Amino acid sequence: MHETHDAAQKAVLIIDDDEAVGMVLAALCRQRGFEALAVTTGAAGLAELQRTPYEAAIVDLRMPGMSGLEVLERAQVASPETAVVMLTAHGTVADAVRAMKLGAVEFMQKPFDREELMFVLERAMAIGGRAASVASDAAPASRALPLDGMLGAAPTMRDVYELVRRAAPSLATVLVRGESGTGKELVARALHNESKRAAGPFVKVHCAALPDNLLESELFGYEKGAFTGATQRKPGRIELAQGGTVFLDEIGDITPATQVKLLRVMQDKQLERLGGTQTLDVDVRFVAATHRDLEELVKSGGFREDLFYRLNVVPIWLPPLRARKEDVAPLAERFFADACREHGRPLNLAPATLQALAARDWPGNVRQLKNIVERLAILAPGPTVQPADLERELGRDRSLAEVAPVRAAPSADLRSEVERAELAAIEDTLQRCAGNRSLAAKTLGVSRRTLYNKLARLGLA
Repeated sequence: MHETHDAAQKAVLIIDDDEAVGMVLAALCRQRGFEALAVTTGAAGLAELQRTPYEAAIVDLRMPGMSGLEVLERAQVASPETAVVMLTAHGTVADAVRAMKLGAVEFMQKPFDREELMFVLERAMAIGGRAASVASDAAPASRALPLDGMLGAAPTMRDVYELVRRAAPSLATVLVRGESGTGKELVARALHNESKRAAGPFVKVHCAALPDNLLESELFGYEKGAFTGATQRKPGRIELAQGGTVFLDEIGDITPATQVKLLRVMQDKQLERLGGTQTLDVDVRFVAATHRDLEELVKSGGFREDLFYRLNVVPIWLPPLRARKEDVAPLAERFFADACREHGRPLNLAPATLQALAARDWPGNVRQLKNIVERLAILAPGPTVQPADLERELGRDRSLAEVAPVRAAPSADLRSEVERAELAAIEDTLQRCAGNRSLAAKTLGVSRRTLYNKLARLGLA
């Protein structure tokens, strides 16, 4: 295969030192209508990528001579348009994180489920193609890399990174949603930093932290004499954000009166300070965030429907940490290293401690994980933090005393209850099936495709 492929037929390169595995993968690809070639060394694979364009490559992580990570790194230069799926029988979380940083679109373990691998391969090619059409000045696989200040290699997080990068250049209002502690402010800052307004101000307003009358004056500003104590003119946060971004955190907690005024500003791009008559033009980009169920608030009359639609132009959902457990260990390592450096304690985390951290559900999400890891860095008695140290600190924290996941409070909404039950059943079944999705689908009595669709809808894909 040393000539240009038929443009209508996608081509896949397999690089695996096990010739039998390469033959199986090539046969699977051909059954799906792809052209396929298998080689047994990294050097041969790179030479083929330099000669011939491939939509995707499946690369084994552990190979004699040139490793899969070396192949991946060089492939980003030799053929940046190729979407790379890493495959390994001995991979670790650290390997997965490094592979994602180097540009891999997916990372899968052997033994693999054939149907799932083909599904992942097709998804990888689709992601690579979309990224290439969005930015010609960057390698397609780099679109899946974490944003500044964010960490996570789970597929759901890579979808967040891609969506942020696609939404950032526009002026569209973005509504960031997710449980408390999932990193909504980090997403808001990333939207600002990736936008054309990055040189302008980023102004945060915590809507739940201020009483209604103070929130109005903080948002819109006031004139001298507008109320008792207003001894001079004060510009509001929206006015101070001219040319930049306003981040409205916990937007679901503002009162109906403030909702009306905010809606007018967003619609008209103009505002008046409290007690003033002068109309000011507003040139800001609005990003809002909430952990609350705004649809339920709209139904109950607690949130204006027109404001909800004005805010929800581009929705970004952040998955809870329990839905991306593969990210717990790298997050813990990062937080631990930062805490040790800050507090001057040169400690290490034992591998067993990382495993114990990853085995737990974190109802407070990333914020709660960071809290306990920093506590370990401060209080651990020895040079290496052992599982016993973790258990001791967890025992002092009532919110982490139980291993079982903390479920959200029951809702009167039937659809929410059904989705919550489905989520619990799928998570439990996947855990019992050691992550094998084909076996989980059989156990649940559904097709693989149905399971994949439910995983995607529930934020677990």
